[in-house]
Amino acid sequence: LNVGDLALDLRTRWARLGEETVELSAREFELLRAFLEHPNQVLSREQLLALVWGYDYDPGSNVVDVYVGYLRRKLGGERFQTVRGVGYRYRPR
Repeated sequence: LNVGDLALDLRTRWARLGEETVELSAREFELLRAFLEHPNQVLSREQLLALVWGYDYDPGSNVVDVYVGYLRRKLGGERFQTVRGVGYRYRPR
């Protein structure tokens, strides 16, 4: 899965930013996968919870916000845009 300068290998579960390999936890990988499968689309927290954590996860949890923060630190904050009151959008470079 390649979007801009970011690539995910779904088989080997590695991520590359340009020429650099980025270490991601299993949840970070799945969250990034959801974003890369829907570039430039706003994904609600509920959609991300369902895609990454499953439907039985507490919708009042801030776990999505925490993990988006992890991805911002590892991949650059400008890639992940907060859409206030709705969710997040991945903006590829």
